[in-house]
Amino acid sequence: LSLKFGDIDNLKGLVIRFLLTTSYYQLSVQNWFSLHRLQLLYNHSIQATFNATRIYAPASYSYHCEHVSSLQRYDALLIPSSANDLSKLWEVTFIDFQIQGFNIQEGHFAYAKDCASFFSPAILMGLVMSLILLLVLAYALQMLIHLKSLDRHYECKASPAYFPQMKDNDMGDEKEPLRSNGNESYELRNQQFCKIYI
Repeated sequence: LSLKFGDIDNLKGLVIRFLLTTSYYQLSVQNWFSLHRLQLLYNHSIQATFNATRIYAPASYSYHCEHVSSLQRYDALLIPSSANDLSKLWEVTFIDFQIQGFNIQEGHFAYAKDCASFFSPAILMGLVMSLILLLVLAYALQMLIHLKSLDRHYECKASPAYFPQMKDNDMGDEKEPLRSNGNESYELRNQQFCKIYI
């Protein structure tokens, strides 16, 4: 594929050439295309050549990436083809890059295979945080399951309790007078107190 800039003043002689290859892989049982090389031409002479890495997709798909660049901060998918080449003097960056070389229908891109990895740093951090939260939840559930119920045991013991004289005739059979220094008191023999153990 050749990208030409037409009659734009400073870019009139600049051409960006994408060299694509297609291959059949038995494991996936389909054809895949890959961007093999990128060339920069100016006035019909090659100025720079970059080898492309990890730019591939099924032949019926397109390839999409937020940044395709020769710079390290964008993961450097374009690598200068030779140390002696002039490619090192060029910095190439495509933003919102999408390409499809084969099986194009009605001039529209097919479904895109994105360059984002399944295990990007953000996804890995999310998985780690989810694992930590699951461990905390499992520990809390385990503590709840093994929590002992509050069993109450009552132990009642008879003990004499002394009260001042009461004028309740119904309690007469349960009272026995006690003699002391002029005061008359009664003992409730059946009076009990309970201790509660938790």
